[in-house]
Amino acid sequence: QVQLQESGPGLVKPSQTLSLTCTVSSGSITTNYYWWSWVRQPPGKGLEWMGAIAYSGSTSYSPSLKSRTSISRDTSKNQFTLQVSSVTPEDTAVYYCARVAVVPGSVSWDYWGQGTQVTVSS
Repeated sequence: QVQLQESGPGLVKPSQTLSLTCTVSSGSITTNYYWWSWVRQPPGKGLEWMGAIAYSGSTSYSPSLKSRTSISRDTSKNQFTLQVSSVTPEDTAVYYCARVAVVPGSVSWDYWGQGTQVTVSS
């Protein structure tokens, strides 16, 4: 059973950089065909895909967040990290990490972290 756990500060000041880490257990982040994603849900709104890093290390980002978002990984720790720069209160949300299986003709979101609340406020 793959497990994902988000960690990071729950409160970030405006204009600072938000940084979250997802630690993966019982499954390697370098295993073929899996992408490791970040998704967030602002209060009262739906889920928003932010970006992902592939088993190969390639990255993909939401066009609306690409200028402020960076996803990286530490394969020695089996972790991947989200950074969002120049945050505003609109970045307040529950942030989730998730595993996505991508094979020809199929995309499957199969494991999720429990989510972590991040509030942007001075």
